[in-house]
Amino acid sequence: MSALPEAGHGKRGVDGHLGYLLRQAAHAHRQRVEQRLSGLGLTLPQFSVLTMLAAYPGHSSADLARLALVTPQTMSVIVANLMKAGLVARTPHRVHGRIQTIALTEAGETMLAAAKKRVYALEADMLAALAPEAQAAIHQWLTRIAQPDAD
Repeated sequence: MSALPEAGHGKRGVDGHLGYLLRQAAHAHRQRVEQRLSGLGLTLPQFSVLTMLAAYPGHSSADLARLALVTPQTMSVIVANLMKAGLVARTPHRVHGRIQTIALTEAGETMLAAAKKRVYALEADMLAALAPEAQAAIHQWLTRIAQPDAD
C-alpha cells in the first residue's frame, strides 16, 4: 500500500480538482485561525459571529445563522456559549415581542479587537508574497464563485 501524498502534491496540488483544493485550503485556513484564537479561548465560528455582530448589530440568532451559513441550531449553541462568556447579550426586539436581538457587550468588543489582530495578521502573512493585483484577483474570484448565480 502506498503512502498518502502530502498536501500540495499529486491531486492535492496544482493539478488537483478545484473543489478538493478549495476544501483543503479552507481546512488549512480554519486550523491556522483556530490555533491563533486558541489563546483567547475563542473558536472560529465564535469569532465569525462576533465579527458579524460588529458589522450588523442587533440581529436575531436566525439572521446570524443565515449570514454565517449554519443551521439555527448551530447558531443557538454558538450564541449560548458567547453569552456564557459575557461577550454578547440578548435584548427584546423593539417591534416583535418574541424575537430577541443579539449585540456585543463591552467585553465582546474587547475580545473581538484582540481576535481581529491575530486573524488579520495571519491573513496578511498568507498574502504577503503576492502582488496587490494578485491579492485583488483572489478576492474577486472567491467572491464571484460564492455567488449563488456563479453556476
